[in-house]
Amino acid sequence: MLENSRRLVAATIGAFVLWTAYAGQFESLVQRSVMVALLLLLGFLTYPLRPGGRARVWSIALDVVLAGIGIAAAVYVTFNANRIMTTLPMASPLELGLTLGLVVVLLELARRTVGLAFPILVIVGLSYVFLGHLIPGRLGHRGFDVYFIAETIYLSDIGVWGSLTGLASTLIAAFVLFGAVLLHTGGGKTFMDIALLVSGRSIGGAAKMATIASASFGTVNGSAVANVATTGTLTIPLMKRLNYPPQFAAAVEAVASTGGQVTPPILGAAAFIMAEMIGVEYLRIALAAVIPAAMFYIAVLLTIHLVALRSNVGLVPREEIPSARQALDPLRLIPVLGGLGGLIFMLVSGRSIAYSAAIGIACMLIPFVIGDLWRRRDVAATSRTLFDALVEGGAGIVIIGVMLAGAQILVSLLNLTGIGVTLSSLVVAIGGQNIVLIGLIVAGSCLILGMGIPTTAAYVLVASVMAPALIAVEVEPLVAHMFVFYYATISVITPPVCIAVFVAASIANVGWWPVALNAVRLGAVTYVVPFMFLAYPGMLWSGSGLGIAEAALSGLVLVISTAMLTSGVTLRGSRMLAGAIFAPSALLALYPNELALGAAIILLCFGIYLAKPFHQSQMKLVPGQ
Repeated sequence: MLENSRRLVAATIGAFVLWTAYAGQFESLVQRSVMVALLLLLGFLTYPLRPGGRARVWSIALDVVLAGIGIAAAVYVTFNANRIMTTLPMASPLELGLTLGLVVVLLELARRTVGLAFPILVIVGLSYVFLGHLIPGRLGHRGFDVYFIAETIYLSDIGVWGSLTGLASTLIAAFVLFGAVLLHTGGGKTFMDIALLVSGRSIGGAAKMATIASASFGTVNGSAVANVATTGTLTIPLMKRLNYPPQFAAAVEAVASTGGQVTPPILGAAAFIMAEMIGVEYLRIALAAVIPAAMFYIAVLLTIHLVALRSNVGLVPREEIPSARQALDPLRLIPVLGGLGGLIFMLVSGRSIAYSAAIGIACMLIPFVIGDLWRRRDVAATSRTLFDALVEGGAGIVIIGVMLAGAQILVSLLNLTGIGVTLSSLVVAIGGQNIVLIGLIVAGSCLILGMGIPTTAAYVLVASVMAPALIAVEVEPLVAHMFVFYYATISVITPPVCIAVFVAASIANVGWWPVALNAVRLGAVTYVVPFMFLAYPGMLWSGSGLGIAEAALSGLVLVISTAMLTSGVTLRGSRMLAGAIFAPSALLALYPNELALGAAIILLCFGIYLAKPFHQSQMKLVPGQ
């Protein structure tokens, strides 16, 4: 009964998203409040309290009460949307109670879905709003009346019903549904098969396959953690079976899934939020992400290749690698190409993003239904697949929707108190005009603030608090936001609170700490790449063609040098000698100067000549491979 109810509500959300993406959304407060009401209902059906014994009855009653309060608060806004937007009402005692109830319900659901880190941040923000007037000096504020706070959070379109909730209920929801439909119409299997076909029999092929497949799916699904849980159940056991150390296998999956969040065109849905926050076109964000994403995957794949050469890992057995005919099965490939082609064509034609996603979904579904009925001639089975896609899409929106609604509350509180501007000015005061020092402070803050929080919510938080510090020292807004976005993203693999690592480690059945160390090693270049945004504007596809080429070449030198360091390559049997050559090469590549770049290239080439790191004799095959 509970499962059937959950599936029905999830399918309803999927249908609501698809219809509003195609036909156009309702008035903003109506669209957002209806979506939040549905997400709260699905959230409590999906993540109920589960104590045993007599407490079970009380837990069910508590879930019913909490869900009822949250849904009532959202529906109240649905039916009062016109009054709220036209009269800017003062909060009544009833509306004050509904505000409190909605905030409590959202935080409780966030606790159940992603843990305590995010609710604690929101509670700290709320405490600061109520008590900040007691703090002396620049960190204090003038104080706010409780009714004014309720009006800001609940009876306006800048609080919980603000732009982030709007994005969650339209653009992001449409792309989560797009990803679910892509998976259920054969896209998931197609990505895995093509990745195996391309890299399966190469050195480190299983790990490379995991990287390619996770990147392909990760850019669509919007959550590194969900991506690990989805693709990791296939890739991690395969790598373990081929004698990859469990901690390395888990780290590969965690890093690859995280990389999907920085991969264009969608960047795990963050591209839409960034476009909204800084007021540029979505396609500009996607273009800016091309070179950094390429650097990320070159670094990961090269590190995997070098580690595999030095380790006792085997090749993927030939019988497990699909043929080109199987991997490119037209009945699976045509829906994938149709969906992606329809999406890109609509975007390039200037249509809205949500509408483009809806057309992309239609371009997937039409050939899939025709092909599935032609192959199986089973209308019921095809209908179940389509229903499952709606269910998966609706369920996939829950965590993102709840987190962004909570993040919107936090952002509105930050804006209300002005603490974001205050913190930014403090960072600038500490760092002076030294852009490197300010960058280091901002990077460390982003890693801390993003710990334990899914990528999209983490980016929203750090963009509100830390990006202004970079903008204050005349860093371009796009550069500043991409800088903080990268550090918010890699917080999921950075110890001690590295949630993508935790999930991967549980699948690999190994302790999380060794996985985290391997993940940091594999993703090491990502900790440095954002500083190249500050040094080379061309890194984000800005400026002249020559500037873009110089940025790309510098990035390539940095990537290769870093991979040599982190993979354990030796020169004449010495790790110290290797470090003495490759570390300066990486550092010189960071410095925006032609002479420095030339010296970096010379050092790198000399080191590669001495190390001969790609020598095939270093590879040790598993017996029988």
